[in-house]
Amino acid sequence: MNHKVQYLDFGVAEYKHTWDRQEELMGETIQMKLDNKNAEPSSRKETPNYLIFVEHPHVYTLGKSGDEHNLLLNYIQLQANDATFFRTNRGGDITYHGPGQIVGYPIIDLENFDIGLRQYIYNLEETIIKTIAEFGLEGSRDESATGVWLDVGKPTARKICAIGVKSSRHVTMHGFAFNVNTNLDYFQHINPCGFVDKGVTSLQKELGKERDFEAIKALTRQKFAEVFGAEMI
Repeated sequence: MNHKVQYLDFGVAEYKHTWDRQEELMGETIQMKLDNKNAEPSSRKETPNYLIFVEHPHVYTLGKSGDEHNLLLNYIQLQANDATFFRTNRGGDITYHGPGQIVGYPIIDLENFDIGLRQYIYNLEETIIKTIAEFGLEGSRDESATGVWLDVGKPTARKICAIGVKSSRHVTMHGFAFNVNTNLDYFQHINPCGFVDKGVTSLQKELGKERDFEAIKALTRQKFAEVFGAEMI
């Protein structure tokens, strides 16, 4: 099983461009798995794994089972806020992506790591929990929703990382959105992940100052490798 994960840093990139690239990599990996089924053992190829990090310009995305009413802006208002909107094929409801947010898209063959989808999502959450723990923040899970939260079960509960994924033939795409230096005002235009009674936060807000974005990316990548037992290349 291949535990190597190729890291791809897309810098700042439009949502649709990155989505198309994910689909391409996922499709290639699935095709390789199908080809391997019909090939002699000696000629089977290891399926690749990827981890994409990217910052998106302001964009709202809606999961396949999400409610469009959780977007509180019309088309004109979206334009006024320099934002776009996409319906996607991931799980989850609505979320926001924008500058200062680490968006991670792992295209992983789960069979390479001998895990199922539930454990995969748990591992993504654990990656962020371990990352923010380096700053003295205690992240946790909410049984009613995916993602990483602070103060779960309290009126002050707030999400610092959203998660929404897709899996086909045990190959994943989409992933997580980790608020680092994110402008949280953009979350006021949605019911984040469909919730009307819970807030959002960022590393910057919790720690009281802007963080070194590249350093947080490197730390998050390191924690991903630790949690998954992966070799980053």
